[in-house]
Amino acid sequence: MFYRPTKAYINLKALRHNLQQVKKLATASKVLAVIKANGYGHGIERVAKQLTSADGFGVASIDDALRLRQKGFLHPILLLEGVFSKEELSLVTQNRLDIVVHSQYQVEWLLNQRFEQSQNIWIKINTGMHRLGFEPDSISSVIAQLQSSENPFNFTLMSHFSSADVATEVGEKTTLKQLSCFEKFKPDQFTASIANSAALVRYPQSQYDWVRPGIMLYGAGLGTQLLNRYNLQPVMRLESTIQALHWVAKGESVGYGQKWTASEDSLIAVVAIGYGDGYPRHAKNGTPVEIHNQKVPLAGTVSMDMITVDVTKIANQVSIHDKVILWGSQQLSVDEVAEHSGTIGYELLCGVTQRVPHIEENA
Repeated sequence: MFYRPTKAYINLKALRHNLQQVKKLATASKVLAVIKANGYGHGIERVAKQLTSADGFGVASIDDALRLRQKGFLHPILLLEGVFSKEELSLVTQNRLDIVVHSQYQVEWLLNQRFEQSQNIWIKINTGMHRLGFEPDSISSVIAQLQSSENPFNFTLMSHFSSADVATEVGEKTTLKQLSCFEKFKPDQFTASIANSAALVRYPQSQYDWVRPGIMLYGAGLGTQLLNRYNLQPVMRLESTIQALHWVAKGESVGYGQKWTASEDSLIAVVAIGYGDGYPRHAKNGTPVEIHNQKVPLAGTVSMDMITVDVTKIANQVSIHDKVILWGSQQLSVDEVAEHSGTIGYELLCGVTQRVPHIEENA
């Protein structure tokens, strides 16, 4: 039994639906469903069970991959950062994992390891993200080194966009420059992958052999217009309830630091959620929450266990124990809350803490 009213509801049907929408967008590509960071905060095993029709999974570390294998998932699993030590390579072979190679030291580990069976290698090119990956003019040398080995390697070339989600002229210019670089240095005989969620919908020409959707699978990250256009549904709905209501006189302040002062006599609702649950402490006054299908503004600093909301405009409708949606309804997205908090929806989804029960829905 869950006594505290704060809960995260996970819509399993929405997960499956979103994957089908991805497949409609990339009919000629295989789909590597990215489920790192504990399935973007939704639960990696829960997510994987709903995304079994994907062609493979992408994770950040071997720990996640082993967890999936232990639960019986037989899909190709790609380690998106590769291995962090050469000792991991034995686990890679034992568990039939695919690995990204982004640095020369990883190449040397591979050359010094004996692989009895074919090993899938995803070679990462730095096309402008400047995070991981080989410089483009070194790719032919890297491939030659690996091909000189007696090990049976299968190659995929990959890169990652830095600005595919940025709907500006600069964002488009940067993305097209990266795509041009990738196309120039990608050997034609190898399979290829560069499209993330944003590129899937904004740059269909980037859909090579594999696409790598992440945040879009969870119904977030693309902005309301694109989410609606491609019928992507929110998967996590974060809810709590009103635990107190009281009137505050004009000129009185609410919460730590007196960050919000009533401009008129105001009805304040205290909601049982705070940064201890993963609601962002840096959410600004005016950040919307939803009560009775209406958006009402945050009023005052977020506390560890509570937030305060100005419900004056719906004073005649609200009562103790009324439901409050913090994000995840059709009219209040996690991205909107993130924008008011100076962050991104990814962080909020991943940041819901362990004390919040995750409850599965299949509606």
